[in-house]
Amino acid sequence: DDDKVLPDIVTVGKPFGNGMPIAAVITTPKVASAFESLGVEYFNTFAASPVCCAAGLSMLHVLSKYELQKNALEVGSLLMKLFSEVKARHGWIGDIRGSGFFLGIELVRNQQTLEPATEETSFVCSVLKEKYRVLTSIDGFHENVVVVKPPMVFTKEDA
Repeated sequence: DDDKVLPDIVTVGKPFGNGMPIAAVITTPKVASAFESLGVEYFNTFAASPVCCAAGLSMLHVLSKYELQKNALEVGSLLMKLFSEVKARHGWIGDIRGSGFFLGIELVRNQQTLEPATEETSFVCSVLKEKYRVLTSIDGFHENVVVVKPPMVFTKEDA
């Protein structure tokens, strides 16, 4: 929504079923009919399961009922603000990017040169996991981006 882009096709996977093996392809009638007119049939490598479908429907219900998308936007914006405050006080954050509950914090050795802090990023993620039980991952070409993806029920108080 922020980029004013309306995708033709959206795919979702494992988070859609909250860990259950389910995925979905969401598209417009125009795109779907184009596939159909070419004789292309949708297929996948997994068998259907009513249990997994029920999990997916339940997940959609919970997302809606508890306004978890709105929560992710609001709390994610707060996290961006808090990380920006840390960046202003310390010289080891080069950039903060993302949206909602998918954030990346680029760690650098120097904010002017943006020299990647690869070893330090690994250390920070290890400390977060071992000492604080916070799970993160590492990404980026130089492996210096801490990826933060809290659960959808993460609150402002948790931030």
